[in-house]
Amino acid sequence: MSLTRITYRDALRQALRDAMQADDTIVVIGEEVGVYGGAYGVTKDLIKEFGAERMIDTPISEPAIVGAAVGAAMTGLRPVAELMYVDFLGMTMDQVGNQAAKIRYMFGGQIGVPMVLRTQGGTGRSAGAQHSQSLEALVMHTPGLRLVMPATASDAYHLLRHSLTLPDPVVFIEHKALYARKEDADLTAPIAPWGKAAIRRTGGDVTLVTYSRMVHVALDAAEQLAQNGVDVEVIDLRTLNPLDMETVAASVNRTGRAVVVTEAASTCGVASEIAARISEECFDFLEDPVLRLAGEDVPISVSPALESASIPTTQLIVDMISSMVPA
Repeated sequence: MSLTRITYRDALRQALRDAMQADDTIVVIGEEVGVYGGAYGVTKDLIKEFGAERMIDTPISEPAIVGAAVGAAMTGLRPVAELMYVDFLGMTMDQVGNQAAKIRYMFGGQIGVPMVLRTQGGTGRSAGAQHSQSLEALVMHTPGLRLVMPATASDAYHLLRHSLTLPDPVVFIEHKALYARKEDADLTAPIAPWGKAAIRRTGGDVTLVTYSRMVHVALDAAEQLAQNGVDVEVIDLRTLNPLDMETVAASVNRTGRAVVVTEAASTCGVASEIAARISEECFDFLEDPVLRLAGEDVPISVSPALESASIPTTQLIVDMISSMVPA
């Protein structure tokens, strides 16, 4: 094992660089991805190595960016389209939802759309209501789209590399508050299993299911609860489509209790779907109802205090699990 101390941002950049060196059909398309190096610095300096023909700066038009990527993917390239914010996904839903997601099916399998749509979501930068949403449920609800939401630098690297080998469109959502997070990652290890959740912490009292930045919040809560004698198992889903319910169900069947945590809004959200699946698949093993802890159903405020109060916190997770499993 060869560990590298690396940020989440740099792991993504290294994944792009390694993939582009290995496959000359990969091109990157988006606003300021070339000369500027990306809104969050992920593509910094890649233009020096790969040139403007493969690091393509575009006008400010999200439908044009994704539409161009869909066409390029259909005709032999493997594009990486970057949307500066996931909040702009709605502007591209014809290109993403009606075209990329459906072309393989509508052409009878004769042609696919091997592209990756990279974007970022979530809170943490006081960016206001139009730049702080978590819209993964929109993607998860659309058949034909794969969905990746890595929590760690290692997963950011390996899952992006793997996404760039798949024959169908992948939406790859990075959390804006994770870019500067640094950790030891093994970038030389085999590609992480596609669609397989990771058990980040083992425990026997309750299963906590989450993904993206909330993995780290959940782990902090689990450590606090351990001091009170409550043993929490933390599952990082890593991909939401495919969704690894086998790992989740095996854990819940052992612990008898489940909490689903997400930063996204509660109503009709990812937490609702996962909680329903757990209730259906693990009913005979549940000792308590499955609980959801999600973001408030409100536009995200630009106020740092209100922003942080609109999503789950370590203390909220501790309080909820403590109410289920008294110490």
